[in-house]
Parts: sequence; structure tokens; C-alpha cells
Amino acid sequence: MIDIVIESRKASIGPGMDVKRILPFRMRRMVGPFIFMDHAGPVAAAPQPGKSMDVLPHPHIGLSTVSYLFGGQVTHRDSLGVEQIIRPGEVNWMTAGKGIAHSERFEDPAALAGGNLEMIQTWVALPEKDEEANPAFNNYKPEQLPIFTDTGVWMRLIAGNAFGLVSNVKTHSPLFYLHVSLETGAKFGLPKEHSERGIYIVKGSVEISGTRYGGGQMVVFTKGVDPILTAKEPTTLMLLGGEPLGERFIWWNFVSSRRERIEQAKADWKEGRIILPPNDNHEFVPLPEDKSRPANSPSPQALS
Repeated sequence: MIDIVIESRKASIGPGMDVKRILPFRMRRMVGPFIFMDHAGPVAAAPQPGKSMDVLPHPHIGLSTVSYLFGGQVTHRDSLGVEQIIRPGEVNWMTAGKGIAHSERFEDPAALAGGNLEMIQTWVALPEKDEEANPAFNNYKPEQLPIFTDTGVWMRLIAGNAFGLVSNVKTHSPLFYLHVSLETGAKFGLPKEHSERGIYIVKGSVEISGTRYGGGQMVVFTKGVDPILTAKEPTTLMLLGGEPLGERFIWWNFVSSRRERIEQAKADWKEGRIILPPNDNHEFVPLPEDKSRPANSPSPQALS
């Protein structure tokens, strides 16, 4: 029934900003097309944190980044000229394709006060036919996303299709991504439309076949099973998965079906061929000089 349980690991994406790193994991690289998952926060920061937590301009290829906030706010700027404040319940879906650079800055001290900042970021690998697509960015408001409620259950479909619901968020392959809140004692199943399925427990705990799983754990299920999750306390889950895309290589912020494309992306960033955001171009993250790390291993670098 359960394929693997992944324990989140601590990763630092900058001074004052540690995250829980869930994907990729050495024994499970992807769940459907999802190849990366970080959980940041709740962040207890001083009211005047300065720039220490900012994620400076950095590049991506071959993937879509998906940013989803539970609290606080983040300012996104990218090389398309987009500037977007991300707020809780919204979906920022940025498709890197052949190459994009972006930054994430925490510019509102009030949004950081009281440990309010909390977000999940995932990367969705692109099908081979879309890996070199033109970059794109979309922001979706909470009212654009399907909601379902039942006794003890609240659910928002962030992207894809599940339980008969369909999201308007533009995706490139079959997948599902859900934010679920359960009251104590509530029971919940998994969508049957997809072959690869997993849950990440943001907070709280659930029982599955007599075993209890808690915050910071991802549970990935074998194909074809239909487990029932029972909330042992108020619980927040992220459900994700879809259809597998085949092998992908990941190095730093680059994802591709071809090793040589990763090497090209390294050179492109080092030589300035991936442009910086026009409204945030005075600093950037340099290419890591880690020659010991193979191209199919995750980098310790940051949130997005």
C-alpha cells in the first residue's frame, strides 16, 4: 500500500531561512511530474529582517515552479518583466522552459512578524516537447480555484484534476495538486485518476492502516491502492502526483531530460545569456562551483 515514507531534511536557502526539503529524495526522485518540494516556515523573524532572507535572482530551465503560501507574502520578479506579490491561497505558476531568471523577496516586515510566513514550493518537470518552450508566468487568485467541502473536510484544487474537479491552472502534463484541511476524526481518500500519488503532511497527523504519520513526512503510495486517511488532530495536507515523465536530471535550479542541456544551462548562466529581471538586476546568485556533484543530484541551493 505504501511505497515509501520520506522524512523532510533541513536545508538552508539563505541567512535566517531554513526549509524542510522533501523532494528530490535519493530513493524517490519524483512523484508523477513533481521533482522538487520545499516547505518554508512558519518563519519567526524580527519586524526588520532586512534583505537577509531574500532569494536573489537565479535561473531555471526545463520546469515550472509552483509557489503556494499559507501566510505572509512574497514579491516575485522575473526576466519577463513580471512583478507579482504572492499572497496566501494564490498560485504562482512560472514555466521556465528554455530559460528564465527570477527573484523572491520578503519586502513587507509586517508579513514576517509573528511567524506568519509559510509557503510550499514545488517544481513540476516539463514533458520533453515543452522543455524548450518560451518562458511564461501566471498568477491565479483563490477565487479561480475549485473548492470542495464536506463534514470535517476542506479542499482546494491547486492544479490538475482530482475527485471530479478540474483546475483552470495551465499545466503541461496530467497531474493533481491539492491543499486539504481535515478536522480531528475526518476521513479522506486519494484521487483515483492518477497512477502516482503522495501526501505531504504540513502539520497535524493522520493514521493509515493503523500507522500514524506526522508533520514533515511525505507518504507515497503504490499504484492502484485506495487508502483511507484518518486525521488524528487538526491536519493540513498537500496531495500531489500524476503521470510519470521518465528520467530527469537535476542540478542546482536546472532540470532536463538531457545531461548535456544541464551543462549548457550552466554555461548560459555563467556567461550572462539568461537575462536578469529588468526590475531586479543589481545582484544575483552565481553559479555554484561544485564539480563533485553529478548532474542527477539535487543541489543544496534554495527555495526556487
